[in-house]
Amino acid sequence: MSERHLDFDKVIDRKGTRSLKYDFAVRRGKPQDVLPLWVADMDFQTSSYVTDALENMVTHGIFGYSESEDHYFEAVQGWMLRHYNWQVKESWMTKTPGIVFALAMAVKAYTDENDAVLIQPPVYYPFKEVVEDNNRRLVNNTLVLQDDGTYVIDYEDFENKIVSENVKLFILCNPHNPVGRVWTKEELERLGDICLKHGVFVVSDEIHADFVFARKHTVFSEVKEEFRDISMICTSPSKTFNIAGLQISNIFIFNPRKATAFRRQVAAAGYSQVGLPGLVACEAAYRYGDEWLEAVLAYIKSNAEYTREYLREHLPKVLMTRLEGTYLVWLDFRAYGLTDAELDEKILNEAGLWLDSGAVFGKCGEGFQRINIACPRATLQLALDQLTRVFG
Repeated sequence: MSERHLDFDKVIDRKGTRSLKYDFAVRRGKPQDVLPLWVADMDFQTSSYVTDALENMVTHGIFGYSESEDHYFEAVQGWMLRHYNWQVKESWMTKTPGIVFALAMAVKAYTDENDAVLIQPPVYYPFKEVVEDNNRRLVNNTLVLQDDGTYVIDYEDFENKIVSENVKLFILCNPHNPVGRVWTKEELERLGDICLKHGVFVVSDEIHADFVFARKHTVFSEVKEEFRDISMICTSPSKTFNIAGLQISNIFIFNPRKATAFRRQVAAAGYSQVGLPGLVACEAAYRYGDEWLEAVLAYIKSNAEYTREYLREHLPKVLMTRLEGTYLVWLDFRAYGLTDAELDEKILNEAGLWLDSGAVFGKCGEGFQRINIACPRATLQLALDQLTRVFG
């Protein structure tokens, strides 16, 4: 049996499928006919191996309590070894219903109320939410945008903030959403050495690890052996295979005491087993999904190149930051001199697009917009044409 879902040009109608992206515009204060390219899921069918496995599960017709067996871990282990040369152990792994849930559990496990937690804005907005919603102090180490459209880390500020604010926990976005950086081994080593020096625990969200274009992804814990003791690695097939709705993640914690503390918080939240559909989908994806991933990566890379060339020709004032990884493009509209409210108004009500406003990723994101390019080329072209009518 071969992979059947490789036609990424096919436009699939997602309306009426309980899609957060397509079915909730009005409820969220957007126009009914807006074209959505905001939330980070793809408009592509997942691997046919995943849908076949789920169909077999549904046909069985009994959906009782479930748990993973050895073959589930073997599939996860095989994927990590093939793609990152990372040999994982089952004793390190805890399954959770998504990475954001795991981030919240980590905040509760490794910090106390009013402790400081550091993030690197502009960054995925749930980072801020899991810190503040758990009554921890948020500390920002803002990334620096260079003239070539690449973001870099201000290491001096990073260490100064850790010392002055007595930071206990650092939530790392690796690769980084929304600025598209795939951190190098050297960058990660420098961050890790500072955290090691000052006793800071690192929670590394690596959900976009399979979407890298510039270089191979580096797992934070594998940069140095000492980093394992101070880190937790968050992985999931949800972005890679477009199965976010199935809520399955695999979290790796190497220090037994830290792993126990994390699992206690998961249990205290009233959570025990992940759902059967997530287990089935993850195992099928990691066993058989390599061909599908290779094809979708090539398509998204082509979409990124198309976007860059389109902007250069039709919207030269809109700057696209360098995309090293993820399928989320970070666009700089600051040359238009608009307030954030004015920019959002034009994009939503004049261009008819639902993008993610840069301001939700932090104050340093004002004047930017995040656009999801994991869609058929026809959809992407339509969105860019609508932008051009307003900003061209």
